[in-house]
Formats: sequence, structure tokens, C-alpha cells
Amino acid sequence: MSTDTLTPQQIVRRKAAGEPLHPDEPESTRRHVITVLLENSVGALNRVTNLFSARSFNLESVSVGETDDATISRMTLVTRGNHRMLAQVVRQLNRLVDTILVEDLPPEESVERELCLLKVPYTSANRAELMDVAEVFRAKVVDITPDTMTFEATGPAKKINAFIGLMRPHGIAEVARSGRVALRRTLAYGD
Repeated sequence: MSTDTLTPQQIVRRKAAGEPLHPDEPESTRRHVITVLLENSVGALNRVTNLFSARSFNLESVSVGETDDATISRMTLVTRGNHRMLAQVVRQLNRLVDTILVEDLPPEESVERELCLLKVPYTSANRAELMDVAEVFRAKVVDITPDTMTFEATGPAKKINAFIGLMRPHGIAEVARSGRVALRRTLAYGD
């Protein structure tokens, strides 16, 4: 289908949804951070992740934990897709029995953080350099053995990726990442 056969309304709608106007054009996708408040019950997590699996969505990150109310959990999902596909998933998430609130958080209106534990072998020759890199990223040493140091770093995913990248030349023994957690940013002041 070419733009010659599309109506002006169809062109506007396709552009807004990130869909291609020509068959040979790639779809425009973006990263979406979706938070789901759900009842803390058996199978609730499984039902949400199965919804994504059934639609062939890849989940880049899944993080779940209790809120201040022990009967409610907050799940943070990170995936990629165009606007129309994600709107459909959000509608279907809202229909699940266990869901209380579903939000697709725009990056400019949210705060994201991730936790990373990184184990690196060290020697007396590179110990100071490792500590310097950790200091720049405000990472803390949380465990030390005669051969390895384990660092804890928190922050946006880009910061964690940069920290891992700078530690990689020293040899990484193990990495554990929590996945992103996010909340809507509450603006205290108007425009």
C-alpha cells in the first residue's frame, strides 16, 4: 500500500502509531516502560507475562516487588513496540482479573533506576583503578575476597551499562542486574 492510496487521516494515524507508510519502510518502535499494580496472588505474575508471550513481545526487563501494602505488588516491564501494539497490550492488561492499575510511562515523565551487582577479579596492580572507576559511578564495594571484589551500583540503565563497560577490560566474573523499576514523576511546580 502506498501513500497514494491512503487517506490523509490514515497517514496521520499510521505516523502517530509508528507504522510504516510504505511496505519497504521499517516500523518505528520505541522502548516502553509499563508499570502494573496487581493483587499479590498466586498466578498473577504468570498471567501478565503470558500476555506478552502470547503476542510475541520480548520483555527486556521484568521487576516485581511488594508495595507499601503487602496485598499489592508493583511490576515494571520494559519492552519495545510501536504505539498501536503497546496500546493494545495496555488495554488487555487492564482486563486481567488481578490488575489494579496499568501505566505506560513516558521517559520524560518518569524516574527509572536499576541495581547491579558486579564481581570483578582484582590484583594489587589494578585495585586502585577499579576503586577509581567505582567512585566515579558512586558504586560501593559490598563484598571482597582475596581474589575478587563485588560492587553495587544503582542508577539509570545507561549508567549501569557504562559502569559494566568500563569494568569489562578487568575481566568480569559475574553480573546480576535487577531490571528497571520506575515511578511516574510528580511535578511539584507548573510550567
